Amino acid sequence: MTRATAVRAVLAVAVLLVSVFITLTMSPRLGLDLQGGTRIVLQARDTATVEADRETTDRTLEVLRQRIDSLGVSEPTLTRSGEDRIIVELPDVQDPRQAAEVIGRTAQLTFHAVEGPGTEKPEEKTPDGKTPDGEPSDGKSPDGEPSDGKTPDPDTVPDPDPDRLTLPDEQGRLLALGEPRLSGAGVEDAKAAFDAQGGAGWAVSLEFRKGAGQDWKKLTGEAACHPAGDDRRRVAIVLDEKVISSPQVDPSVGCRAGLPSGATQITGSFSADEARDLALLVKGGALPVPVEIVEQRTVGPTLGAAAIDASAQAALIGAAATALFITVVYRLFGALAAVALGAYGVISYAALVALGVTLTLPGLAGFVLAIGMAVDANVLVFERAREECADRPKRSLRSALTTGFQKAWSAVADSNATTLIAAGLLFFLGSGPVKGFGVTLAIGVAASMFSALVIARALTEIAANSRFVGDHRNVNGIARPGAVRTWLVRKDPKLFRNPARWLVVSAALVAVAVAGIVVRGVDLGVEFTGGRLVEYSTSRPVDVETARDSIAGAGFGDAEVTTAGDGDLSVRTGKLDNDGEHALRAALAEEGGETTKVRDELIGPSLGDELRRNALIALGVAVAVQLAYLAVRFR
Repeated sequence: MTRATAVRAVLAVAVLLVSVFITLTMSPRLGLDLQGGTRIVLQARDTATVEADRETTDRTLEVLRQRIDSLGVSEPTLTRSGEDRIIVELPDVQDPRQAAEVIGRTAQLTFHAVEGPGTEKPEEKTPDGKTPDGEPSDGKSPDGEPSDGKTPDPDTVPDPDPDRLTLPDEQGRLLALGEPRLSGAGVEDAKAAFDAQGGAGWAVSLEFRKGAGQDWKKLTGEAACHPAGDDRRRVAIVLDEKVISSPQVDPSVGCRAGLPSGATQITGSFSADEARDLALLVKGGALPVPVEIVEQRTVGPTLGAAAIDASAQAALIGAAATALFITVVYRLFGALAAVALGAYGVISYAALVALGVTLTLPGLAGFVLAIGMAVDANVLVFERAREECADRPKRSLRSALTTGFQKAWSAVADSNATTLIAAGLLFFLGSGPVKGFGVTLAIGVAASMFSALVIARALTEIAANSRFVGDHRNVNGIARPGAVRTWLVRKDPKLFRNPARWLVVSAALVAVAVAGIVVRGVDLGVEFTGGRLVEYSTSRPVDVETARDSIAGAGFGDAEVTTAGDGDLSVRTGKLDNDGEHALRAALAEEGGETTKVRDELIGPSLGDELRRNALIALGVAVAVQLAYLAVRFR
C-alpha cells in the first residue's frame, strides 16, 4: 500500500466514523411538508406614512413573534425573507384559521371621545334620499329607534362634521368619533378575564402605562360632563377601524374627575377564545405596517409520514438498483464502488443534519437524485481504466486504475461543476422548498465526489494491490473491455456519416415537442397561477361528480375537483379564504362523512406572478451560466 492510498483510507475512515456518530446522536430537522403543520408567508405593505423596508419588517416580525408565542404553538419559526416578507412556520397546526386571524390583524387600538350620533355621509345616499340598499332613510338606527333613544336636541347635540370618523357601534348605530386620544402603545398589560359578578361575561382587562393613565383619566373625565344616556358620555374603543366597545362612563364619575385607576375593561359579548385573542393582540402591540397573507400551506401529519416513507423507499430502491448495475458491469471494483455508495448516503445525511439543513420533500428529491451522480464518477474512472488495459494488456491493474482516476478527473470535475452551478442558482434565486432542493443537491454532489474520489479509490487501490485480484483478472471488472464497448469496436457504426440526416431528425423532434406545448398548453400549478389547492380524505368513498355537485351547491361552482392519491379528493379554486375553505370542507362532509384536510396550499396572485417570473429568470440564468462555463472550459 502506498502512502497516498493509506492517507485516503485514514481520511475515509475518519469521515465515516464522524458521520456515523452524527447520524446516531443527532436528529434531522424536518420541514413542515414532512412533519406536518402550517407555513404562512406575509407581505408587508406600505402605508401613507411608513415604508415597508427591512427595518420596519424586522419590527413587524418581533410583534408577530410575541403574538405567536402567546398562542402556545410548539417551536414556531419566524424569519424575514428579502426586504418585506416574513415566513411563519407553525408545526402541528392543522387548522390555521385562528393563527391567520391573529397574525394578519394590524391591531391598531385607539380610544376616542364620542361626539354624538353619526350620520351617513352624503355620497353614501342616492339622489332620492334613499340608503344604498334602496330603502328610504328615516333617521333611525338599524333597530328602528332614534340614535340615542330620543330625538336629539339641536341646541345640546352639535351636528357632527361629516368628514369626521363615523363608525357603527356594537349594535350597528353610527357614532361620530373624535380624534384618537390614546393608542394601544399606552397599554401596559392586557388579560382576558371572566366577569361573573358584573354579568359582562368574558372581557379584556387593560392596565395603562403611567402617562397613558393620565390621558385615560382626562378622556373619561371629559365624557363624564355629559348627562347619562347621552352618546357623548361614551368612550369608543376601536380596533382596526371597528368599534369593539363603547361603554358609558359610570354615573358615579364626576365631571373632569375621570377614572383614576389607570385601568379599564373592554366588554363586548366575547367568547373565551375571542377575549384571549384580543388580549394578546393588544398586549403584543400594533403592527408597524399592515401585512397580507400571500402564501399559506398546510400539510397533515399523515401526508408527511407518507412522504418520508415514499422517499425512503425511493432512495433504497434507487441505491440498490444502482449498486446492482455497477456490480454486474464492473464486478469486484463495481461492488467496492457500491460500498462507497453506501458511505455516500451516510456522509451526505450526516452533513445535512450537522449543518442544520431543514429536510423538505424537494430536498429529499435532491438527495435521491445525487445517488446516480455518486456512481457517475466511478463509471468514468472505470471506463478510462478499461481503455488503459485494452491499449496495454500487460499493464498492472494498479497502474491502469491510477491513470483512470487521473485522466477522468477533468470530466468528473466538469460534470459536477455544472450541477453545482444549477444548485447555487436554485438557492439564490429560488424560495422556500426550492432553496432546500438546491442545498441538498449541492451537499449530495460534494459527498458523491468524496465517496468516488477518496473512498472508492482507496478501496479499489487496496484491492488492485492484492495477489488474488492480480491472479484472477476476470474478477476485477476492468482488465477486459465490456460487452458494449466490444460490440461498438467490432461494428464501428458511423453515426456522423450523414450529419444532415441527424439534424433533420433532431429538428423534427423539437417541432413535435413545440407543437405539443402549443396544442395542449402548459398546465401550470397553483404556485404559478395563484389560488388555492386543498386535498381531502373522506371516511366514505365519494366520486368526483358527486363531490363537484356538493361543492357547487355550497356556492363554489368554479372549483375544479379531481382524484388524488388513494381515493382522496383534490379541490382547486381561485381566491378562497379560510372561512370559505371551512365551508367547502363541510359540504364534502355531507357526502363523505368525516373529512380530513390532507394538504392545503394558498398562493396569492401577486406571489404566483412573482414565482412564475423568477422561475423563467432562474432558467435563463442557469442555461446562460452553464453555457458560459462550457465555452470557457472547452473553448
